[in-house]
Amino acid sequence: MVTQSGFDVLTLPWLDTPRQAFLTQLQTQKVPHAQLVGIDSAYGGELLSVFMARAAMCSQPTPAGGCGFCKSCQLFDAGNHPDFYQIEADGHQIKVDQIRELCTRLSATALQSGRRVAIIHHSERLNSASANALLKTLEEPGKDTLLLLHSDTPARLMATISSRCQRLPFVAPSKMLIKNWLIQHCQIQEDVTWCLSVVGGPLKLAESLQTQTDGTQPSRYQTLLGFRKDWAQSLSSGHLCASLLTISEQQIIDALKVLYLLLRQILLKYGDQDAFMQAQVGNLAAKIMGMCHSLSAMPSVNYLGLCQSYVLEYREITNK
Repeated sequence: MVTQSGFDVLTLPWLDTPRQAFLTQLQTQKVPHAQLVGIDSAYGGELLSVFMARAAMCSQPTPAGGCGFCKSCQLFDAGNHPDFYQIEADGHQIKVDQIRELCTRLSATALQSGRRVAIIHHSERLNSASANALLKTLEEPGKDTLLLLHSDTPARLMATISSRCQRLPFVAPSKMLIKNWLIQHCQIQEDVTWCLSVVGGPLKLAESLQTQTDGTQPSRYQTLLGFRKDWAQSLSSGHLCASLLTISEQQIIDALKVLYLLLRQILLKYGDQDAFMQAQVGNLAAKIMGMCHSLSAMPSVNYLGLCQSYVLEYREITNK
C-alpha cells in the first residue's frame, strides 16, 4: 500500500480507472516508456505516481500493485532503491542540470536487474532548457526505463513533451462521490464540498478539516467558513469585517477565492435581476480570480486595501 499524508491510494475511488489501466499494462507487459499522470496532487496525482513506480519496480507485481515482500519493494519502502529517482522543482523551476543528471543516471545499467524508474514531480515546471534536455531520453529511452511525469496542470507542459508520453485516463469525481468518500473515510456528515475549488481537491479538503495539533488555531476549513461569513457581512455593510481586518499573506488567496465563490452564488441566486448589473458582478468575480493567479508573483501587496477595493466596487455596482 502506498500512502501519503494518511491517505491510501487504494481507498481513492476516483483513481480506480487510471490505477487499473496501469496495472493492466504491467500484467500484459505493455508498459510505455513514458507516462503522463495529469492528475492534481489534491486528487492524489502524486500519490498515484509513487504507487505506479513501486508497482513497476516490483519483481512480482499483484493485481493490487507492488507485492510489498520482494527485495525491490522493501528497498523502495525504505526509501533507498538505487534504481528509483525523483525530480522536484528547484524553486519555481525544474532546471536543466537536474534533467541532465537524471538522463545520465537512466542511461546506466540497473543495479537491481529490473526497471529504472523516475518520477518528475510537477513536470509543468520544466523550463525550456530542461524540457529540451529531456526530449532525447523520451525519444530514445534506455531498456527497461520508465519515466513518470506528474503534473497538476498538464496543459502547461510543452507539446513536444506531452506528445511523447502516454496519458493515463482520468475523470474528475463528482461532488456526490467526494461527499460519500468523506463520510466513509473521514466521518464527515455535513456537506463541505462548497470549498473544493478553494482548497484544490478532496485530499486537501480532508486535510483542511483537521484542527491544529496544539488545538490553539482553527482548522483551515473553519477559517474558510469565517471568511465566507465575513465577506457576506462586508458586502452588505461596505467595509471590511472581523477576520478580513487581520488577513495575512498566507490567507489572502484563500480569502479571495471564497469571495469569488460568494459572488458566483449571488449571481445564481439573483439571476433574474438587472442584466447589466449581473454582468458587472460577473466581471468583478473574474477580476478577483485573475488577481488570485497573479498574487504569487507579486513581491508585496496591500491586502486590506485590495479587499476593501473589492467591497467598494461591489457596493457601487449594486447601488447599495
